[in-house]
Amino acid sequence: MRFMILVKATAASEAGEMPEPSLMAAMGAYHEELAKAGVLLDATGLQPSSKGWRIRYSGGSRTVVDGPFAESKELIAGYTLIQVRSREEAMEWARRFPAPFGEQADGEIEVRQLFELDDFEPGPEVDRFRGLEASRR
Repeated sequence: MRFMILVKATAASEAGEMPEPSLMAAMGAYHEELAKAGVLLDATGLQPSSKGWRIRYSGGSRTVVDGPFAESKELIAGYTLIQVRSREEAMEWARRFPAPFGEQADGEIEVRQLFELDDFEPGPEVDRFRGLEASRR
């Protein structure tokens, strides 16, 4: 089972403020623990939305919208992707996640399970994705 731990952006992360060394140390130690346990798949911080863009789909057309985006509470500042045996194990790792902007700062993480190909009805469409997955290995 794969889970993504999403770090919600704040006004400070959207302003491009870099984390304090103590926070970098705490995050490094946490991610080292994940790696030693064999559950870490990927992890990184994201640049502010001012450096990104969105594609809006409507009525068959696409529109590019440059960042920054309003509502920083809806943005993601980073993520950690883990693969564990159960929801409970994912929850235990998430509880240990360091406060994303320091112990005294407000912050929030969200944990979401990823779909696996076995979650979908079998068919040629899913087989196509299985082929892509196999070619990546």
